[in-house]
Amino acid sequence: MPSSGNASVTLIDGRSGAGKSVFAANLAEQQSAVLVSIDDVYPGWDGLDAGSWHIHWHLVTPFLAGLAGRYRPWFWEEGRRGDWVEIPPGKPLIVEGCGAIRRESPLESTTRIWIETDDEIRRARALERDGEMYAPHWTRWALQEERFLERHHSRDIATEIKSLG
Repeated sequence: MPSSGNASVTLIDGRSGAGKSVFAANLAEQQSAVLVSIDDVYPGWDGLDAGSWHIHWHLVTPFLAGLAGRYRPWFWEEGRRGDWVEIPPGKPLIVEGCGAIRRESPLESTTRIWIETDDEIRRARALERDGEMYAPHWTRWALQEERFLERHHSRDIATEIKSLG
């Protein structure tokens, strides 16, 4: 059943290592919002498009309609999806991660924040955060980001651009 409240959705996007997660966590705390990271949904190192679509279709779209949204986390170590996690309406929702802002994002009902940082700083942050596990996948992931951005123009449709250096 749809909720009668106005759904507040903030999408926070940017390239790997830009500072999205820290920014989103601080914002979620300030707003008492539910925070969902697409990092928990990508189905492996080649899953940017699939994770983005999954969050858009199953979480953001129903949530904006006043319904519970949901998503299935990806268990990286096991290489499989988990059970559905439901996010009930009623609190603000923040979704962060590469691919949070896509061309299908409802432009009239979402706040869309693009986070950018110098490429060298991004790489250093990402490798510090994820360790050497990420190092062999950096280029592979960066190519997916570039392809995604060419298709969706995420930065161009953002309502705010923040530079975090």
